[in-house]
Amino acid sequence: MGISVEERELTSFDLLAAEQSLAQCLVDTQIANLKIVPSTPDLASADLQLSSKPGRTQLLRRKLHDYQDAEYILIDCPPALGLLTLNAMVASHSVLVPLQAEFYALEGLSQLMTTFREVRNAANPDLRIEGILLTMADSRNNLSQQVEADARSTLSKLVYETVIPRNVRLSEAPSHAMSVLSYDTHSRSSGAYRSLAREFLSRQLAVA
Repeated sequence: MGISVEERELTSFDLLAAEQSLAQCLVDTQIANLKIVPSTPDLASADLQLSSKPGRTQLLRRKLHDYQDAEYILIDCPPALGLLTLNAMVASHSVLVPLQAEFYALEGLSQLMTTFREVRNAANPDLRIEGILLTMADSRNNLSQQVEADARSTLSKLVYETVIPRNVRLSEAPSHAMSVLSYDTHSRSSGAYRSLAREFLSRQLAVA
C-alpha cells in the first residue's frame, strides 16, 4: 500500500494491546476509499503478549464493534491458528479461506474448519464461511489440478469460481510497495483479483 515504516505510528499491535481505537490506528492509502491499519514485526509477538489479557479472544471484536464508517472491513490473518486468527474469527461475520493448490493444503483446511466450528459454538454463532479461494494455482501442474478437483468435489459451491494463478508479477509487487493492480494492471493476477472482487460482491447480493 506504499506506507513507509516511519508512517506506522500506530499499528495493529497497538489496536489489540493498547487503548487506541480503530479510528486512531487507520491510515489513508493511495487508493480512494481504502484505509488500512498497518503492521510491523511487533505483531509476531502478539500471541505471547496477549495471552494473559482478560477476554483475549474478544479484543478485536470490542475495537470493531462501534466503528460504523466502513462498508467492509477485511482482516488479513497469519497462516496459523493462533490467538490473532481466533480474534479475527470472533470479530467477523464471515471467513474467506485462501486454499493454496498444494499437497498439504486440504489437511490444513480441515484443521481450520474444526477451529471454525469451535468458534461458532463458543463465541460467534453467526460466523459463516464466505467461501474457499484457490490460490497459487498452476494449470500446467497435475497436482494443482488435483487439489482443485478435490476441493470442488468435497466443498462444492463454497469454492469460488475465481482461481488466483501463480504469477511472477504478483510476487514482484510487494517489493515495490504496490498492489499487483497498480504494479501491473494487465497481468493475469490483476485480472483474477478483479474477478474475485466481482464474485465476492455478487455473493454478498445473493446473501442479502
